[in-house]
Amino acid sequence: MGKCFLFLGPEIGEKHEAINEIRQGLLRVSSGTAPEETSFYAGEIPVQDLVAVLRTGSLFAEERLIFIKNAEALKKKEDLEILAAYMKAPQEHTTLILISETTSLAKTVETAVPAGNKRVFWELFENRKQEWVASFFRRKGFTISEDGVEAILELVENNTDALRRECSRLMLFFGKERISGEAVEKWLSHTREESAFTLFSRISTGDFAKSLESLHTLLGAQESPVALLAGLAWCFRKLRDYLILVASGKANELEFKKLGLASAKARKDYERASRRYDLWGVDICLSLIGEYDMLVRSGGMGLESLLMDMFLYKIMDSGRL
Repeated sequence: MGKCFLFLGPEIGEKHEAINEIRQGLLRVSSGTAPEETSFYAGEIPVQDLVAVLRTGSLFAEERLIFIKNAEALKKKEDLEILAAYMKAPQEHTTLILISETTSLAKTVETAVPAGNKRVFWELFENRKQEWVASFFRRKGFTISEDGVEAILELVENNTDALRRECSRLMLFFGKERISGEAVEKWLSHTREESAFTLFSRISTGDFAKSLESLHTLLGAQESPVALLAGLAWCFRKLRDYLILVASGKANELEFKKLGLASAKARKDYERASRRYDLWGVDICLSLIGEYDMLVRSGGMGLESLLMDMFLYKIMDSGRL
């Protein structure tokens, strides 16, 4: 019998670890043969066509592992009902994982899977992140100062996948000496990779030239425009939560941590963005992201750079409060 899972929430690293556990389980049941893996983004193909793919067995592998990413974009009642019907009786030798950085999906889908197959991966709280970083270096035989840990948490995205990647890169530059905050800032500022999150940070400043430079660096590195748009959508949804929290008058350290804004740098980005975008502006930006996601998918690779330039201009223009 096939299986279906919902992997929700913003903590990417732990989510990847859970997916790898499923991969290993499929390897064991198929005598060491890797499963055939396929990924779809919600809205990429009609849901009925997606279910037809799920119902079709593989010619090349005993087991199949299929992902539906950005699953929160599935909203039409008929699409949800078609998908939920499949999830209640999944295809044999097929494992389906719905992935979203939101913490819940439509009830129709959530109730179609066993409770034990739904997991929400929350961002780490500050105390857990600090211990995670310190332990990562300690296990590798390195020592790092408290301000070194703080510098990493200031400069790296708030998920264990990004932290693991950046901490591993830092180890290439140091011997067994104690790693200081100054050294961390020096190396991370020189080697830090661009991402949708650093692009959002540029957007929050209102500097179009630097934002455009960041965008073109990402596109030049063959970053998927669809993935960039998905990352920006996550940032703007978090900005909406930030605006609502601040407007409620209940903003404090604990509430910021619940939003995943434990570090001072993350809060600075969102505080800066809140001066450029109100709730109406955020909704306009999310609408633009949805519009350009469809345009990029249908426009072909030759138009991707032009479409993303147009998108960035409109996003920046929407922030002129």
